[in-house]
Amino acid sequence: MTVIVLSNCPVGLRGFLTRWLLEISPGVFLGSPSARVRDILWDEVRTYSGQGRALLAYQTNNEQGFTFRTHEHAWHPTDHEGLTLLHRPSTTSDSSRPTAQPPRQGWSKAAKRRRFGGK
Repeated sequence: MTVIVLSNCPVGLRGFLTRWLLEISPGVFLGSPSARVRDILWDEVRTYSGQGRALLAYQTNNEQGFTFRTHEHAWHPTDHEGLTLLHRPSTTSDSSRPTAQPPRQGWSKAAKRRRFGGK
């Protein structure tokens, strides 16, 4: 089983992949090509993806039962004690996070109207 996910890729690349795989959702392709065809398809995706990004996941004989490859993706596969995990880099540092404002004290205007009536 092979899954290819494309984001922001040319329409022609999507049409190319539909020759061998089923497009089950926009940019999501599913099929069972041979390993040779899968590698050729992945080379074509990497060549013609343009500014887009791609993710390939396929069945293999390891502990997880599958493996994956990425192209121009912010998340990168990382080996952790024999398991392949996706490492998502942090986009913000702790010092750049805005501090939370303390809640205001008292009743809101809507709560005052409900409780006490009036305008």
